[in-house]
Amino acid sequence: MGGSESQPVQQPKPNPELDKPWRKFDWGQKEALKQKLENFSPGDPNVNDIKILVAGQVGAGKSSFINSIDSVFKGRISARALVSSSAGDSVSFTQKLKGFTIRSGRKMLPFVFKDIMGLETAALAGSQTDDIINAVFGHVKDGYNFNQEQALTHKDQHYNCDPTLSDQAFCLVYIIDANTVDFTDDKLVDKLKIIRQRISDWGIPQVVCMTKVDEACPLVKDDLRKIYTSKRIKEKVELCSTKIGVPLTNIFPVKNYHYETDTEDDIDVLLLKALEQIVQIADDRLLDCESY
Repeated sequence: MGGSESQPVQQPKPNPELDKPWRKFDWGQKEALKQKLENFSPGDPNVNDIKILVAGQVGAGKSSFINSIDSVFKGRISARALVSSSAGDSVSFTQKLKGFTIRSGRKMLPFVFKDIMGLETAALAGSQTDDIINAVFGHVKDGYNFNQEQALTHKDQHYNCDPTLSDQAFCLVYIIDANTVDFTDDKLVDKLKIIRQRISDWGIPQVVCMTKVDEACPLVKDDLRKIYTSKRIKEKVELCSTKIGVPLTNIFPVKNYHYETDTEDDIDVLLLKALEQIVQIADDRLLDCESY
């Protein structure tokens, strides 16, 4: 009689959740953050609103991020910045530079998001690094139609030769897809590093908003409040910091509104906290800034 074969001992699956949050977060601060941002005014009285340039990879959700911020203050889903309905697009849907103001009720808030063509991995495809750098410094006028073959020059009618402080952006926000940060193309990373180096020389701060966290982590998909106890999200944030060079304190995992038909407090508070930090560091830079 043959003996029964021994079965391999199955190892327990590693726990996807940390014992303690890797970042402290108050989920009940939505109204306080919203009120703080509604009452914000730029530190320089000569500047009516703070410009924030939103850049990033194609399909990461740049325009959706702007819509999501708008949704928070409207209290309903907004779709002012047009987005593509096709998943997996490799070409940017945004083709022109456009500024988006944010309203809360009838009040116009003193910050403006500038939406720019998405970065593509090919060397000359998508928004060129020079166009983004020029946009940061206020040299690119709204309505400029991005040219994949050639960056904007001073001869173009959309080139602003003498930008004021009000024309300039005082923070560059990168939108990065949490699903793809692990295998982001080296050419795209190189583009981001070039932009980072050029604007860092002038003291322009950069922030990363990491989107699609619910798609990147099942734990977070089931419960958004697990975002700061998720090992996977923590690892992706750390990898993003290493690859792009933005400090961990300036990286915010968020969820854009995508399939929802109503706003939700947990989505709102993550977006509001990211926006508060963006506005604060942009205003700090404004106060330190000299006209270029």
